[in-house]
Amino acid sequence: MDNIKDLNIAILATNGFEHSELFIPKKKIEDAGGKATIVSLDSGSIKSWKDGNWGKTVKVDKLVSEVTSDDFDGLVLPGGVINPDLLRDNEKAVNFVKDFFMEKKQKPVAAICHGPWMLVEADVVKGRTLTSYSSIKTDLINAGANWTDEEVVVDKGLVTSRSPADMEAFIDKMLEEFKEGTHRLRSRTRTSEQETSMLH
Repeated sequence: MDNIKDLNIAILATNGFEHSELFIPKKKIEDAGGKATIVSLDSGSIKSWKDGNWGKTVKVDKLVSEVTSDDFDGLVLPGGVINPDLLRDNEKAVNFVKDFFMEKKQKPVAAICHGPWMLVEADVVKGRTLTSYSSIKTDLINAGANWTDEEVVVDKGLVTSRSPADMEAFIDKMLEEFKEGTHRLRSRTRTSEQETSMLH
């Protein structure tokens, strides 16, 4: 398994997140040596949605109002219908997602199922190729995305999948991009340092 030791990955979610789409990525990130930080709208805990009913809860580590993308090395956006619908109505949550796509940052982001709804709200899908749960396909296309029906799609550090049925492929590419993201960042830092040294 890819080792992402020392990386801090944000998982942005609130009540109604799809159970497997948070708990499995969280466990896989931690198994690979990384830290998974649950970021949400309110303190306390948030409740999952599983098999048509409320399910297990998870403790909130950080409020979206007290963090920025600078605090993290990557972002996971779980789905579930309720979860992203609540998040996309919160300006701070939307801006938090948007910040990961800023030109000078371009940090890896992984979104599954209805999770890409947040990408639409953050206005970061135009010209990108991605997938999602089929019911939000039109929303993504209307926002300028190139939507495709595949188990996992990777576009410049953005990993997307359709549903929990694609979880294995989603996790593999997610971890790969998180690990790769640190390499890109170091490469840009070295280039910047080299340019600075040439000026002196």
